[in-house]
Amino acid sequence: MREITKIIVPCSATKPSMNIGASEIDSWHKERGFNCIGYHYVITREGKLEKGRHIGRSGAHCKGHNYNSIGVCLVGGLDENGGACDNFTDAQKKTLIDTLNFLTTTFDCSVLGHRDIPGVQKSCPCFDVREFYYGEEI
Repeated sequence: MREITKIIVPCSATKPSMNIGASEIDSWHKERGFNCIGYHYVITREGKLEKGRHIGRSGAHCKGHNYNSIGVCLVGGLDENGGACDNFTDAQKKTLIDTLNFLTTTFDCSVLGHRDIPGVQKSCPCFDVREFYYGEEI
């Protein structure tokens, strides 16, 4: 098993009207040349946790940080006009907390939003994951 030191939370950069899950993202990633979905987990708008890439394999969710992280993708992150937006549902955020609690206990690792990784030029997932999870800015 590879060493996991962090969980990275990106978003799918999709509008709230796009009700997608791991199978759609898998197709999109294959179209981009990936051999399978780049995220290890996907949380749908309804709050359902779907498995993606096996956690024993490096992900394809944050260049330069895939080898030691798990990617937990939230579906959404754009408003209907395509602008960045924290439009995640209460059900998604509950599932995110439950998933992060399980993973941080299992792997003794830290939690970051995709936007918190140095050099990442994205705003996703459009909220401060560290403040959300740990209860304070870090």
